[in-house]
Amino acid sequence: MRISAKTDYAIRAVVEMAAVSTGGQLVKAEAVADAQQIPLRFLLGILNELRHAGIVDSRRGVEGGYRLAKPAGEIAVADIIRAIDGPLANVGGVRPDALTLAGSAAPLQDVWVSLRSSIRAVLEHVTIADIVSGELPDEVLAGTRDPDAWAPR
Repeated sequence: MRISAKTDYAIRAVVEMAAVSTGGQLVKAEAVADAQQIPLRFLLGILNELRHAGIVDSRRGVEGGYRLAKPAGEIAVADIIRAIDGPLANVGGVRPDALTLAGSAAPLQDVWVSLRSSIRAVLEHVTIADIVSGELPDEVLAGTRDPDAWAPR
């Protein structure tokens, strides 16, 4: 799975907003950009996409800024990825369950569906609140305990 820089920035921005905003207070885009070293113009476009997806709210003006549209515990990492890049897993722009593969390649559909399931098992169960608290779900941490998981390939 490839996580684009744009998606990485989006996740980091939402985490930063959750970490610094208590009680739903507004956070300036400039503060998020500075804290996470994200180019401001790029971040503003990302925040607009997140607003359209219902992940953040915004208010204009001198006292304006951004805040999460719902509690951090209700925003999964998968929600942000889908808002920025679309489906978690697809093959040539087609959902794995909608593929039509023929002959000897037909079993590949099961591979792609299984891959999507594995991705969902992590990304749909890790919330922004989990990341901010540093307390990731046990099943996610279990995947990091295998030394092979850390081996670059």
